[in-house]
Amino acid sequence: MVQESSRFNVANCGRRFGKTTLGLYLFCGETLPYPVAWFSPTYKMLVDVWREATIVFQPIIKRKSVQERRLEFISGGVLDFWSLDNPDAARGRKYKRIAIDEAAMIPVLMDAWMHVIRPALADYKGDGWLFSTPKGRNGFWQMYQWGQDAEYTEWASWTMPTSANPFIADSEIEAMRMTMPDLIFRQEILAAFVDDAGGVFRRVMDAATATEQDKAQDGRQYVAGVDVASKVDFTVVSVFDVETKEQVYMDRFNRVEYPVLEDRLAAVHKRFNLTAMTIEYNSIGQGVVDHLRQRGMNIQTFTTTNTTKQAIIQQLASAFEHGEIKILNDAIQVGELQAFEGKRLDGGGFRYSAPEGLHDDTVMAMAIAWQGLSQPPPAGTIINDLDSSIYKSRRTSIWD
Repeated sequence: MVQESSRFNVANCGRRFGKTTLGLYLFCGETLPYPVAWFSPTYKMLVDVWREATIVFQPIIKRKSVQERRLEFISGGVLDFWSLDNPDAARGRKYKRIAIDEAAMIPVLMDAWMHVIRPALADYKGDGWLFSTPKGRNGFWQMYQWGQDAEYTEWASWTMPTSANPFIADSEIEAMRMTMPDLIFRQEILAAFVDDAGGVFRRVMDAATATEQDKAQDGRQYVAGVDVASKVDFTVVSVFDVETKEQVYMDRFNRVEYPVLEDRLAAVHKRFNLTAMTIEYNSIGQGVVDHLRQRGMNIQTFTTTNTTKQAIIQQLASAFEHGEIKILNDAIQVGELQAFEGKRLDGGGFRYSAPEGLHDDTVMAMAIAWQGLSQPPPAGTIINDLDSSIYKSRRTSIWD
């Protein structure tokens, strides 16, 4: 595989193939006099690789910064470690080579590659490696396809099942085949791209056929759902056409002051002449809702509890399953949908969320919009006197 490598390389691997070992090996030799970087989906996953790297490179380490997760070598080179739960942290850096670990687990993979990682390779005309076990047809799958396409001359890709690791006994693989569900075995061991395997939302890519609009079309009605973020997460507004049930617009942003956030939501409300905008009311959203209502906007509120979240997520999952919904083919949104997980609780219910360290803001905004589009709000939704009159007068055109 290394001998056949191109400038940008995608290694689609089964579990325990040896991705980390291969990745660290690629930072030896010709790259040692240069700055190089390792990217992981979460900080927790990054720390595990950091510990291994400090052992592997110990003989040539000149300086080690635990705070910066940075190794400086006696050869003059540097190895930086970055977590992609905040891709922008690596902006402004330049590297000779990068490696991205468990790339399929990164919902923002395409965005991080286009805006941060790929430009960082320009100064040295550097190269890159992406390693991962697959997880549906997301950004990692798309980049794997580039490696299979002769038109993308700088890209190469391979599938390496667990059996390609000579240190894993055939008997272990056969034992896993006998005890694992077929879809999981194919994905985790054979490294097959299984559509939405093990996820809450199925047929995501089948639904990703909607066309984006920048404003309301004549004679159309629109609703929107909003997930308001803290400083770490993202605020997302998701707009749907009431009649076609297609997502026509999405805006995702963070690190803005609340007056700016409110102005952006007000601008969407005006551009699409929204029939309704439903905003998550928990803590942070309360002030936003109050200020937007003071502007005369029709704002409904949704309070997230485990019960209400379970209801709207299962409703949205059903829409995907039955082909009722069409969404924009946005890489971050698709990635969050495909990574979204559900865990059964002891009481029989489910707890839904993104994997640890990842985001689900686009999922929640979509789910809130969809429940407002499909039916009256579930138990737990707050509707004040202003909302009630609007809700009653428009119920026939939106929810019946």
